[in-house]
Amino acid sequence: MTNDRICIWGLAGISEIKEGDDLSGHIASALRNSGGLASLQERRQGVVLVVAQKVVSKAEGRLVRLDDVVPSTGAKVWANQYRKDARIIEVILREARRVVRMERGVLITETSEGFICANGGVDASNAPVGCVVLLPDDADRSARNLRRDLEAALGISPAVIISDTFGRPWRQGLTNVALGVAGLSPFVDYRGQIDSYGRPLRATLLAVADELAAAGELVMGKTLGIPVAVIEGFKYQDAEGSGRALIRPEEEDLFR
Repeated sequence: MTNDRICIWGLAGISEIKEGDDLSGHIASALRNSGGLASLQERRQGVVLVVAQKVVSKAEGRLVRLDDVVPSTGAKVWANQYRKDARIIEVILREARRVVRMERGVLITETSEGFICANGGVDASNAPVGCVVLLPDDADRSARNLRRDLEAALGISPAVIISDTFGRPWRQGLTNVALGVAGLSPFVDYRGQIDSYGRPLRATLLAVADELAAAGELVMGKTLGIPVAVIEGFKYQDAEGSGRALIRPEEEDLFR
């Protein structure tokens, strides 16, 4: 399965998403107005939508008003030490299944879904004043629901990736990764295939959902106001899909 040419474009025209909004309706309307819907309907396969986690969380009401948060003593101590907002620290700790590292003003936690990330994905950027946004409660379910609703609205069934920006151990900078996946396998498996020197590949399992999420970020950006990227022409393997499948099992993780 090869990809000779892939087109990635940002879907403009999606207004600010609020709690309870019909996100699929906003995306469907923007696709109709973009002039690109006809080509997507003709293509049928090879269409992927990368959707920013932030708009998914907002639509699902995954926001916390900081005025409603009473910080614990531990949150206050940590916040005072590193000049942080104790209320935000408290929200991060509440969202954490496990604190992985708490050092030099950095909080790395494991979320209820098993993602390991800074601040448990709790984010005040692009959030209503006085609020923080949490990760979706179940990002795979969010992706499945969005895909189903778009199919009903538009007659196409694109693969959907819910993405968020994560840091990376041992490397500077951030990159988008897939939290939720629906409609495609999150992997491309080359194991067992033969390389150009005639040797069998033994460990090449590409995290293609993460690669697509990162590619989508190139046209989305943090400040562009474009929460959806459309990827055309990528030949993916049809599957139910799961972002959780990308999490390395604890028994295989050398760094826990």
